[in-house]
Amino acid sequence: MHESQPHPPQPADPGPIPAPGAPGAPGIPSGFGALPAPARWHYRPRRALWDNKAVRAGTVVLLLALCGLLILALVREQTGTRGFLVGLGLAVLPVPLLIAAFRWMDRVEPKPWKNLVFAFAWGACAATLVALIANSYATEWIMNSVDTAHREDAGTFGATFVAPVVEESAKGAALLLLFLFRRRDFNGIVDGVVVAGITATGFAFTENILYLGNAYASDQSFGASGFSTTAATFFVRVLMSPFAHPLFTSMTGLGFGIAAGLPIRRRVLRVLVPVAGLLTAMVLHGVWNGSASLPGLGFLAVYSLFMLPVFGTLTWLTIWSRQTELRTVRAHLPEYQAAGWLTPPEPVALSSMRARGIARAVAKRTAGRSAARTVAEYISFATSLAFLRQRAYAGRLTPDFTAREQELLHHLWQRKHIAQPALERAAMSVSRPMPVPMGAYPGPIPPGPYGPVAGYGTGDAYRTAGPAQVPGPYGWEPRRPS
Repeated sequence: MHESQPHPPQPADPGPIPAPGAPGAPGIPSGFGALPAPARWHYRPRRALWDNKAVRAGTVVLLLALCGLLILALVREQTGTRGFLVGLGLAVLPVPLLIAAFRWMDRVEPKPWKNLVFAFAWGACAATLVALIANSYATEWIMNSVDTAHREDAGTFGATFVAPVVEESAKGAALLLLFLFRRRDFNGIVDGVVVAGITATGFAFTENILYLGNAYASDQSFGASGFSTTAATFFVRVLMSPFAHPLFTSMTGLGFGIAAGLPIRRRVLRVLVPVAGLLTAMVLHGVWNGSASLPGLGFLAVYSLFMLPVFGTLTWLTIWSRQTELRTVRAHLPEYQAAGWLTPPEPVALSSMRARGIARAVAKRTAGRSAARTVAEYISFATSLAFLRQRAYAGRLTPDFTAREQELLHHLWQRKHIAQPALERAAMSVSRPMPVPMGAYPGPIPPGPYGPVAGYGTGDAYRTAGPAQVPGPYGWEPRRPS
């Protein structure tokens, strides 16, 4: 049953957690020597002009704004002013629903709003501009390369084989940029799907303006009674398939999310998996576009027998991954509780979405909105701390691990007086066993912040137990010999 096999190389040990109050530990004045000043919490020394964060952010904003103005002019040129306004009013309708759905998926460890704004702006401005120009040139080249009698087939070929490659590559560039330059905000499958979905929502928004505006212009120019073409386009693109573009691009996001969870030493696999996700996105997109040219009920068959099952599978996978994120929080925060940074009920409360909501509500009811925001910040920092530790155990230890850990612990320490009572009350509503620190805990457990008697680092404020006891599913139990 137990065969002798070569053991893979063990991941880098992140090291012991500093005790609150010990030299080098953040949050307590006597230990501030190892904590960077607030202005230097991002661990970057002063460098050249391009390395300045404000310069880079300003450049990105300027380029996206320029792309937005260009795509606005191109769409307005094709649809006319009235068509543009009609298309804009109809295309914006599904956007809030899609954004809310992806934000719901992202509730465990919410992404920085700057990342999501960048993703949406990239999809709505940069990706659509690249796709519009590239598709136009490709379509013109195809039309000039075939006989007049086959131009209809050439248009179908372009929509099926050219447009998916161009559009998915343009949207996938946003994920690549965030994966490379915002790596610590990219932790797993949920992160990839959320960023991909937000990017594709922006892309679909601009594309729908173009399609709906052209449909309205067609209705007006041909004297169609009412808005028959506009209504049909609205039904297919907005009501029937608002998730189409997010579904395609989520395959690319899935690839980046899986790559984010791989150890750093798996470099080849970390490249191949996102490429496989991008190719899958292209295939799905091509199947969807090609189904529009199928005779009879071919389009509905592809929609009901292929697209809907894929959408359902992706939704299930994302929800499962979200639960996995909560289990990660529950697995790694007990180490910080054992070190004295968290109270015993906190890992339980922080690993439950229901308890998190209760904690925010308790803080708001007892101390107002500012207290609720403080609790939300505390939850966010604690979750980031758990994922930071998890990445280290998974072999993705980065050089700034210690500095980032100290920074997060400092943020927790500043907010603990408001957040910890609310989380302790919220934990009472969750019927779960007390979590146990991971067996691979690096080093001995240091004493808590208030000493060995009253400190919650050793748990004496919450129980009466000797050092030979450990938390179990029914309270504190004798430690089993290892």
